Amino acid sequence: MGNQHMGVSRRGLLGSAIAVAAAAATGGKATAATPAPQRASQGASQRGEVPALWHEFTRTPFTHPQIPYVGRAGYRAGTARFPRRPVVADVRDYGAVADDGATDCAPAINRAIAAAGKAGGGTVLIPPGTFRIDDLIRIGYSNVVLRGAGSGRTKLYATRNLTELIGVYGSRYGGDKSSWSWAGGLIWLCPTDRFTTLTTAIKAKAWPFEGWTGNKRDEWQTLTTLAPARQGSRSVHVADPGKLKPGQLVLLRLADDADHTLLEHMSGGGPGTEAYFWDDKTKLTSYVPYEWPVRIARVQGEKVTLERPLPLDVRPEWDPRLTTLVQPLTGSGVEGLTLEAVETPQSLHLLDKGYNGVTFQCAYDCWADDVVVRHVDNGFGLIAASACTLRRTRVAGRGAHHPYFCREGSHDNLVEDFTIEQRTVPAPAGTQLHGINVEGLSSYNVWSRGDMKMGTFDSHRGLPFANVRTDITVDNTGTHGGDYSAGPLFGARFTHWNIRVTNSRAGLMKIDGLAPRSATVGINEVTEFGQIDVPDFTGDLHARVELYGTTDVVRPRNLYEAQRAL
Repeated sequence: MGNQHMGVSRRGLLGSAIAVAAAAATGGKATAATPAPQRASQGASQRGEVPALWHEFTRTPFTHPQIPYVGRAGYRAGTARFPRRPVVADVRDYGAVADDGATDCAPAINRAIAAAGKAGGGTVLIPPGTFRIDDLIRIGYSNVVLRGAGSGRTKLYATRNLTELIGVYGSRYGGDKSSWSWAGGLIWLCPTDRFTTLTTAIKAKAWPFEGWTGNKRDEWQTLTTLAPARQGSRSVHVADPGKLKPGQLVLLRLADDADHTLLEHMSGGGPGTEAYFWDDKTKLTSYVPYEWPVRIARVQGEKVTLERPLPLDVRPEWDPRLTTLVQPLTGSGVEGLTLEAVETPQSLHLLDKGYNGVTFQCAYDCWADDVVVRHVDNGFGLIAASACTLRRTRVAGRGAHHPYFCREGSHDNLVEDFTIEQRTVPAPAGTQLHGINVEGLSSYNVWSRGDMKMGTFDSHRGLPFANVRTDITVDNTGTHGGDYSAGPLFGARFTHWNIRVTNSRAGLMKIDGLAPRSATVGINEVTEFGQIDVPDFTGDLHARVELYGTTDVVRPRNLYEAQRAL
């Protein structure tokens, strides 16, 4: 009884804080991330309109049926500043030379990174200039930051691709598809042990270990089982707290049952999800158990407080437990540089050679800031990566397959102030463009303040859920991917909030007809053309639309920032 009373009291206090934040959000004057035409239909005033959905959200921020709580997404639960680690190495001291591409500097840069890692972390400096790299750059140590002098001053010029450097990375489902289409980077942040395991498997033509536990799920250890709890709770009760301590990173694991009630819950529940046939969605079912890494904030007897609210209900039929996980990369980042690949024609669809940009794999609390990638097959990747922030990133050059991809159970990431530039050469026949991709049960990720000159909001099947796109201008020219075996395009509680579609194409923008329990708020008038989808679930989707036919007048203008202000 006492705990229940405390919960109500805390919720009441939070409601008061939200009301203050809402007043600030609706009264202030917001500045556009990118210029865009404005519409003010349906009576929207110059001061902006506050949708009913926002008022509802302030009353139930952690359990709203359409809008997920993402206010703690990103590095260190959304902190605004990245740490300034002391400089421990300068790549010039290890043999790197800014000679406009005459010298291969990859060995020197990797030696400097390794030295910083063995010293316990720190910043590795790359001065202004152009440095040729004939190998990929590996950040496999925690608390190591690779810092250039700024994306306009420091350039790494990459001459080779991942197929040449590591080998053919085939699909786990056979055929001639290249997994470099959605994996790996020429700057690759990944724990050293994981990287070694992965590259060894690729060279042996075996499927490597990708996710938080991947194809080595037999090696995880149970720390404790959990009592039932509701989505949005910060605290859980455990059977045995003896192996838990504050600051510890653990994995919440939820297994599906024979009736697929976990997948139904991720999709919002109801008759439509119950009628959906899950058993032949073999790629989707390979993603479960659902694995969500989270830090423990406090241990008080059998009550454990988590860094973030629970993403889903915790029910006995899903065998809920906290487990160990592969030691992730933490506290590492890339800052202030451009990675430019040698310019080659874009490969045919799913045959990418691996001229990929920056990838975070098995990474937690890591970041990229002021980083540009140019002439890449795939731009920025999140693979089993959580609580990472990509800030002031840009994809430029001849055109990419996936400018941004987010997959294999990536959660709570923040991509803000991002740009996808218009391609500099026409797309070759047989290629494909996606955009900001999310798939593979990835959840609670945010894309905020973006300028997309091309691409789309690519939900790539695999039942991603509870993701947010907000305050973005997009020329909606891409297409989504994902095959039948990956299951639904959308799980529940996707939110598109203040979206400016410059070519008025509806596909994957206005999602009330596709995404269950979704919210589309503040989007200009759009029409269907090009790729047109039908909903995966029958019946009422319980989706919401507000301020349709408007842009930039919705208040709060940016859903993520408003949630942060609570």
